[in-house]
Amino acid sequence: MGELFRSEEMTLAQLFLQSEAAYCCVSELGELGMVQFRDLNPDVNVFQRKFVNEVRRCEEMDRKLRFVEKEIKRANIPTMDTGENPEVPFPRDMIDLEATFEKLENELKEINTNQEALKKNFLELTELKHILRRTQQFFDEVNPNLLEESSALMEGSEGGRGAPLRLGFVAGVISRERIPTFERMLWRVCRGNVFLRKAEIEDPLEDPTTGDQVHKSVFIIFFQGDQLKNRVKKICEGFRASLYPCPETPQERKEMLAGVNSRIDDLQMVLNQTEDHRQRVLQAASKTMRVWFIKVRKMKAIYHTLNLCNIDVTQKCLIAEVWCPVSDLDSIQFALRRGTERSGSTVPSILNRMQTKQTPPTFNKTNKFTSGFQNIVDAYGIGNYREINPAPYTIITFPFLFAVMFGDMGHGLLMTCAALYLVIRESRLLAQKSDNEMFNMVFAGRYIVLLMGLFSIYTGIIYNDCFSKSLNMFGSGWSVRPMFGPKGTLEENGVLQLDPAVAGVFGGPYPLGIDPIWNLATNKLTFLNSFKMKMSVILGVIHMLFGVSLSLFNHLYFKKPLNIFLGFIPEIVFMSSLFGYLVLLVFYKWTAYDAYTSKEAPSLLIHFINMCLFNYNDPTNKPLYRGQMGIQVLLVLIALACVPCMLIVKTMVLRRQHLWKKHLVCGSEPTYNLMCVLTTSTFHQFNFGDVAVNQAIHTIEYCLGCISNTASYLRLWALSLAHAQLSEVLWSMVMHLGLSSRSGGGFFGLSIIFSAFATLTVAILLVMEGLSAFLHALRLHWVEFQNKFYSGQGFKFVPFSFESILEGRFDE
Repeated sequence: MGELFRSEEMTLAQLFLQSEAAYCCVSELGELGMVQFRDLNPDVNVFQRKFVNEVRRCEEMDRKLRFVEKEIKRANIPTMDTGENPEVPFPRDMIDLEATFEKLENELKEINTNQEALKKNFLELTELKHILRRTQQFFDEVNPNLLEESSALMEGSEGGRGAPLRLGFVAGVISRERIPTFERMLWRVCRGNVFLRKAEIEDPLEDPTTGDQVHKSVFIIFFQGDQLKNRVKKICEGFRASLYPCPETPQERKEMLAGVNSRIDDLQMVLNQTEDHRQRVLQAASKTMRVWFIKVRKMKAIYHTLNLCNIDVTQKCLIAEVWCPVSDLDSIQFALRRGTERSGSTVPSILNRMQTKQTPPTFNKTNKFTSGFQNIVDAYGIGNYREINPAPYTIITFPFLFAVMFGDMGHGLLMTCAALYLVIRESRLLAQKSDNEMFNMVFAGRYIVLLMGLFSIYTGIIYNDCFSKSLNMFGSGWSVRPMFGPKGTLEENGVLQLDPAVAGVFGGPYPLGIDPIWNLATNKLTFLNSFKMKMSVILGVIHMLFGVSLSLFNHLYFKKPLNIFLGFIPEIVFMSSLFGYLVLLVFYKWTAYDAYTSKEAPSLLIHFINMCLFNYNDPTNKPLYRGQMGIQVLLVLIALACVPCMLIVKTMVLRRQHLWKKHLVCGSEPTYNLMCVLTTSTFHQFNFGDVAVNQAIHTIEYCLGCISNTASYLRLWALSLAHAQLSEVLWSMVMHLGLSSRSGGGFFGLSIIFSAFATLTVAILLVMEGLSAFLHALRLHWVEFQNKFYSGQGFKFVPFSFESILEGRFDE
């Protein structure tokens, strides 16, 4: 079988790279993306490897680029993506890159520091401007006689000693949300001996540190004496209120306000120039940001890979071990030669294939069409090396089993159109790089959705189901003959009964799908249940037999004849003798009985149960054909005979083979004593008890699984019935209301009802039902199909590839 049907053949290779050419050779291998490096220094600490300083320098450059990128995003400047894939810089170019990034980082930090200081000064001046304006309003609103009366009261309270006292005040700005608490604290601490006036600043102010917009309020507090003054200032400090000097006379406040406005205008001009300079620096950086990231990430990946290599004693050669596909050895040789030439080295790099008993990684080549189906298989488990790959068969069976459960022409057409849109515009959608995780998941499986939609259209035609309605493409094959009675058939009978014995229009089976007359029948569900249940069993048994048959190719490839004769043959005979025979009975019953004899047809389920119980004395269930008892007894005995073959015979043969090999090596001759000692460790791993238990588990699991797995395929019938019934309920409860309206506003009502019908169809029948059918089809492939031949216990081939590294960086 070709490489499409099993994983690629892999080999372990040893690379000898000259020190001056190692960097460029690894760079070319990263561009190729076909080798997986092994760590030859597993016991060496990461910080003690040869190229750890270069890795740190790359990480420092990456940190500086992330800082610049953060500033670009904060300034809402788009990063240009030209799709350019620059070459890896030479090691000597790292100094220039470091100098460029250092200069850019320092320049941005200096700009940010200056801008923050200017914004802080601008904020203080702005707050002072609002204070001067508001305090003047406060003084204008207060009664002019209030200060004189307050002074007289204070003079009287002092007993006429000294000069009269005047009220002091402080003014400042505080966050708006702190005003209520601030006011209560002032009242409690000062015991009501202060007078607070406040006013909100309409426009929000920018915080120079965070850049957030904050809402603040201006306040002025009147008090008496230095003691209250100290208390008020401490409270203001506790609430992080900003206090500003405010002159007492109106003339001084007016002059200060004019000076503040002038300074604000000058500062605003400087801020604008600073911001323009910052924007120019960031815009220039945004044009090359992606290219810089690619260069730095590639350099870091190369040095990290070089740390996995060994260095010979002469310090002139690096030794690496890689896993690579055999089919790509020529491409790898060419990449090494290209890297050597690029470095200017005269000594060629050497690739030497190694013989090893280690299990190679599993690598299945995919393209944009097959990658989605391969991901479905890999989600169950990575296949063993050179094991049969289920993905090529899943391309057909997965969307088909989905469509059996989802079968509807209308819904399948909608799904196909949606997937076709993603397929046609895939290049443009890939360039947009959406951050929506749900959209990216659907887009990655666009070809799966496309095939599911196409197969759903096909099964919808077979079911003759389109939005729960049948299409009368060929007319009905039923013929109606007149009933007895003078008043006619429809007047005497509430239900019209059709006679299947009367030949219809076609005189045989309906040309394609199900006759549309069944959509009107009262026993529609009875007929469809019988049809879909038998169809589910037939598809399930065929699917499982196909899975067991694929195990034969694994046994042939790995040269295990014992597994063929005592594994594959008993398994397929066991399933064919019981469930394959059941499928043949279904087809026989369909062909052996017609409209005249259908009432005499026995139940296949009772037949199958009686067959397994050797019960042939059931008078209610007549035999289907002559000699049925003998054939069925023989089939059950054959199936029962397969069980000890798998359970006992295989275990005994394995033990016999082990003892024979041991006796062959450890003979009685003295010359074989040393070989016996050396090879005893090879055979001591055989444990008869463990082998017997494992074989018993496998046999019981397979025999019981044949029953449970066959029953599991009945989900095809259940999901198909559920989808059809949901579609019919949605039509009758929503669209039927709009179509039955006869009023003048029926058109507008129908428009609204159709919108609701379309929304519910997409949300329930396409999304929810589609996801349900998808998960059930996934389970049928993982459990009922793949476990017949697929172990899924390997490990994935992860090549050193710049493409995957950069995708991981830019998809964060």
